[in-house]
Amino acid sequence: MDIKSLFADEKMQLKKLEELVEGSLSEERLLSTRLLSLENDPETSFGQRLADQVADFGGSWAFIVLFFGVITVWIGLNLMEFAFGKWDPYPFILLNLLLSCTAALQAPIIMMSQNRQEEKDRRRARGDFMINMKAEMEVRNLHGKIDLLLTEQMQSLFRVQEAQLELLNEISQKLESFSTPTKEF
Repeated sequence: MDIKSLFADEKMQLKKLEELVEGSLSEERLLSTRLLSLENDPETSFGQRLADQVADFGGSWAFIVLFFGVITVWIGLNLMEFAFGKWDPYPFILLNLLLSCTAALQAPIIMMSQNRQEEKDRRRARGDFMINMKAEMEVRNLHGKIDLLLTEQMQSLFRVQEAQLELLNEISQKLESFSTPTKEF
């Protein structure tokens, strides 16, 4: 065993390790791009986008304040009969009808939006599951790679130790040859 071959083995092991790391990084990029394409859903119809916008507005403070204002103005105008006359007298039957129609139309629109949100959540959950599975596989792979590297490193250390022992034996033989007394004539 010579020292140059041991260094060449070490260099080869480092190159293998670099290749494994580069492969893992490229696989991670592939997984992340696949997950992004699953999460972004460009195939939404006009009705789905409209349902999302109506649900977003219907669940906002702006809608509540606007709706409260419209009802207040409606009741106020109907109580002042001298300005416009009474088009919806006191029990406000027309206002009740409009409120019922609004609720009847708004409920299915909100449900459509919630169904779409649930589908998005399912896709995200699938993506999270894929990431977790990928992480588990990577941990297992890393354990295997570390075990392999430790085994190779131990073998390399044994070879280095053998070379050191050979060098020590050579040195001790040379020292013994110098220390043996020579006979003087």
